[in-house]
Order: sequence, then C-alpha cells, then structure tokens
Amino acid sequence: MAEAQARLRASLHPVTGIETVGLAEAAGRILARDVTARRANPPATNSAMDGYAFAHASLSGAPLKLTEGRSAAGAPFAGTVPPGHALRIFTGALLPVGTDTVVMQENTTAEGGHLTLTAAPAPRANTRPTGEDVAEGASVLAATRRLGPREVGLLAAVGVAKVAVRQRLRVGVLSTGDELVAPDTDATPGQTFDANRPMLIGMAAGWGHAVTDLGHVPDDRAALRARLDEASAGLDAILTSGGASVGDEDHVSALLREAGQVAQWRVALKPGKPLLLSQWRRVPVFGLPGNSVSAFTTACLFVHPALSLMAGGAWSEPRGLTLPAGFTLSKRAGRRAFLRARMRADGTVETFRSDSSGMISGLAWADGFVELPEAACEIAPGDPVRYLPFTEFGLSA
Repeated sequence: MAEAQARLRASLHPVTGIETVGLAEAAGRILARDVTARRANPPATNSAMDGYAFAHASLSGAPLKLTEGRSAAGAPFAGTVPPGHALRIFTGALLPVGTDTVVMQENTTAEGGHLTLTAAPAPRANTRPTGEDVAEGASVLAATRRLGPREVGLLAAVGVAKVAVRQRLRVGVLSTGDELVAPDTDATPGQTFDANRPMLIGMAAGWGHAVTDLGHVPDDRAALRARLDEASAGLDAILTSGGASVGDEDHVSALLREAGQVAQWRVALKPGKPLLLSQWRRVPVFGLPGNSVSAFTTACLFVHPALSLMAGGAWSEPRGLTLPAGFTLSKRAGRRAFLRARMRADGTVETFRSDSSGMISGLAWADGFVELPEAACEIAPGDPVRYLPFTEFGLSA
C-alpha cells in the first residue's frame, strides 16, 4: 500500500487556479499563499480580569488611592494613573498609562476613595501583553492549509479580511455496470442498487470539492467513451467504481487500456485490492472497486490524499491512535487490513461482526478503521492496535 501511495503521489500535482475571497467564504477552502498578521493580537496590553490597574512598583503596603474614572473594553481611560493610585478596569480594556498590573476585584476592598489589597498580585499579573498571541507581521497560516472555523477566526483576529485560496477542484463521479439500478427502482434479485455513486459524491463534497454527478453507464464501451469524453471537458478528476480489475466484464479498465494511460495495481490491501489510475484527455481517472466497502476504503486511503494534492493542499497522512483491542483476531500474512471499527466508552476499540467487504452496514456502524500490518498477527483483548478515526480521512464523525 505504501508503494502504491508513493507512486500516486509522485504522479500528481496541483491543478487548480487561485482566487481571492472574503472570510465569510473562506471556510473549507485551501490557502494558496502564506498569510501574515496585519496587526498584533492583542494589539495593545489589556486586562485579563475585572479589577483595578496600578503600577506594581508603587505598592508599599498602604492602601492605593482611587483615580476617578474607568477603563472598559472599547472605552479606554484617556489620562495617566499617578504612582500610588489605582483605576477601575474591566476585562479586555486597555491598560492605562502609568499601570502595569491588575488585581482581581475579589482581592480588594474599596472604601473612602482608597483601595486595600487583600492579596497582592505579582508584577504584570492579570494582563495580556501586546502581541502575546501573535506579533504584527508574524506568519500565521501557510499555503496548502485547509481553512476551517478556527483558522478563519484567527485570520479575523489579526486583521486579515481576504485571503488567496485555491479554486475548488472539479470532481466527477461515475458508476458503471449492467447490474446497477437507482435505489427508487423496483429491482429484481439480479439487480443491485447503486450505493457507490451517492457515497462517493458525499465523500468528495465533504472534502470541499465541486462535485458533478456523472450518472450511471451500463457495460457498453461506446457509451462509456462518450460519457468520459463529455465529462473530461469540464472536470479536473473523475472517480469511477466498478470494472477496475482485469476480468472480461471489467469494461472501465479495458477501455482505459485501449485509449488512455493506465497504471493498474493489485494492492496488498484488504478490502480494495484492485485500483486503477489513468488519464482520459489529460484528466486523471481513479478506478475504484465496485464493492462498496472496498470503494469506500480505497477512496479514504488513495483518493482523499490525491485529490487534496491536486486541489493545492497537502498530501494528507492519517494520524492514528494506539488503543487496546476489544476483540480477538488471527490474521494471515500477505495483505494490510483495514477493519471497520469503533471506539467504546471504556477506550477500547471493537471491530464489526464480519470482515466481509459485501456488508456495507459496517460502514454506518463504524467510526474508523483498525489497521493491521501485512505480516501475520494474533490479536487478543487488551493488545495495542492502531485505530484510524474516519475524521482523519476528512469525513464527519
């Protein structure tokens, strides 16, 4: 699997253009250029508490005199606080000239124009210095970063209102096979409802791409050729499912071998062994297995990072967790395995009741994969295993 991913990564590059958008449109987009802070955060030293501001050096044990006035967020004190004096201040307010420390109001007693401290704070306590979070001109986000609500909030906080982002990658999703029918069809036992196309459309849309539904094409090479010709004129990538292997009825791979540039791999992977990468009129075509669990798994492991790279983002590597197994398993050597799994409340991870790639219900049951190496292994309850949440593949929990 690692070799297949490396070959795929080496064969692709960013293909999307660049546009400038406001922050309201930036979530879900990929940064095209590095961003620096237009202003420091915070822009000036301010109070982290409601209380009183004073110069710490003027503490002598005697009560401080209260200066008339106050400093509030958005309404700073205009004057200077003399030595030995204190000024009422509120959270977020600029620290007045002549002060450097804030005492919490709970640790004071104000009476007769004087302020007594019941607990003296350390110098500069309860203050937020200028640029404590981000300095003016500092690099805040790098190109290839996908923006979410947290990143958009950071950009706004440092005075960035517009950013250069990559245009959305245009992805088409196509299903093939005589046996497929729409889910609202009165199907015969010999027909299969098309689950892959809506699943892959949802995955690609969730990754932030502009998705086109290319529909379903039967096992007719002329019809398939016509659909690919039409689709390639306005798309950056095409995902197909079914017909990706080398059998007599694998028309996708046969047509692409005749007319395109084909890399066809039998990956040491379970599920999802057949994987096809081709070009049709210079548009990359990802040929995924027809089995829904295999299509889902290979989309996570190969298509997700590949499309991210093509869209101008980073090649994404899932970060795994080491958790105790809540299952028993004996695995033979040969293929790396990705078992549908989910975390229990006690922190252990359980696997779906079957490893059959024909049981799509396991995808809805699971919230991640347990990854097992190519080597043979014996797993007993409590043994450490690698768990990959679906969120690491850009999917919602």
